[in-house]
Amino acid sequence: MDERGVVTAFLRNDGEVLLFRRSDEVGSYAGRWGGVSGYVADDEGNDRPPETAVRAEIREEAGLGEAVTLVRAGDPFPVEDEERGTRWLVHPYLFDCESRAVTPNEEVAETAWVHPPEILRRETVPRLWAAYDRVRPRVATVRDDHSHGSAWLSLRALEVLRDEGALAGDGRRDEPETSERDGDDWVALAELARTLRDARPSMVVVGNRVDRAMSEASERRTPEAVETAAREGLERAVAADREAAERAAELLPERVATLSRSGTVSAALEESGPDAVLVAESRPGREGVGAAESLADAADVTLTTDAALAFELAEWDAEALIVGADRILPDGRVVNKVGTRAAVLGADAAGIDCLVVAASDKVAPTVDYDLEPRDATEVYDGEADLSVANPTFDVTSADAVSRVVTERGVLDADDVQAVAADHRKRSEWADE
Repeated sequence: MDERGVVTAFLRNDGEVLLFRRSDEVGSYAGRWGGVSGYVADDEGNDRPPETAVRAEIREEAGLGEAVTLVRAGDPFPVEDEERGTRWLVHPYLFDCESRAVTPNEEVAETAWVHPPEILRRETVPRLWAAYDRVRPRVATVRDDHSHGSAWLSLRALEVLRDEGALAGDGRRDEPETSERDGDDWVALAELARTLRDARPSMVVVGNRVDRAMSEASERRTPEAVETAAREGLERAVAADREAAERAAELLPERVATLSRSGTVSAALEESGPDAVLVAESRPGREGVGAAESLADAADVTLTTDAALAFELAEWDAEALIVGADRILPDGRVVNKVGTRAAVLGADAAGIDCLVVAASDKVAPTVDYDLEPRDATEVYDGEADLSVANPTFDVTSADAVSRVVTERGVLDADDVQAVAADHRKRSEWADE
């Protein structure tokens, strides 16, 4: 049997992936749905690294180049086609895609952005779900990822819930898959939801969005209800994050300061288009460096240290400080990346407005919080007998914040308490 290496890429945007229906121009599986795909070898038959091959196929089939970011490369696996006498060695990939504006080539008859469980319900190339299964989000994605923000991770949690609900329900096929749940009923999915909810206790948006989906599904208590609620939760979450950024953008002046990296803050700055941005690097992960780089083409960007930010706010003539939030407590205090408190107090002392922008799902149901202490050796690995404080997050008092901006608009103290009460009510599904 002839063996050929192939690549398959899933392009993801806002929780959905792009599928291509193959045209009559392709040599195999015409009319079936697949991801971006192609041979590992180039047109002259020379072997290439699979990642080189998949990026080339993304440019050729989707018209995308630098607008995609590799999320995960899955383990290759064989697919035998007895009729063709070919053994395909499939290399699966998942990329995040900034835009849905793709330009397919002649090998593509039709495109569709879909929730991945649709793969189970369409006529696809052989074992397309098996390829997606190797790169799809898992509980470990939510638990172990320390490079993305909480809003991003909340979407991944909902994706896990959606995919597992689909596999446990009527959409499942006999094709083997690896599972995050122990069983196919409501009890198994509820246990999975609890695991997801508790995976990152400091990131309340993860728990709130899982709670909302499970609360909505709890009346029917079926896998289909979980899949539907998770799908709708994804769409609602994406819209809320976008609308919160748009509302904040309307309030931003021409000279704005920020720190760390928040997807909602980045979207607000992109929407408002300030003339100049001051960014604190945000140690120890230095996420602010990436934020500064992403803004450099559109604004006059100054990158500074966390320790210097309070001084630079006045020296640089900042007109506003905008920060994200990992958690807004019912009493209005804000939990965010360490360094936020010093920045906000510096802005307050300089008479500069401070905006906290976040979806209302980041309002916590209780006053509890976790500062996620980091490895002490990031600060000190010497031999002296001393203690190290190395928190990931800190807490800022409510009276130091000028405005809390969400998709609902600016929230006052009563609004925050009302949202917290709603979240507490939705969390009761887990006690039933």
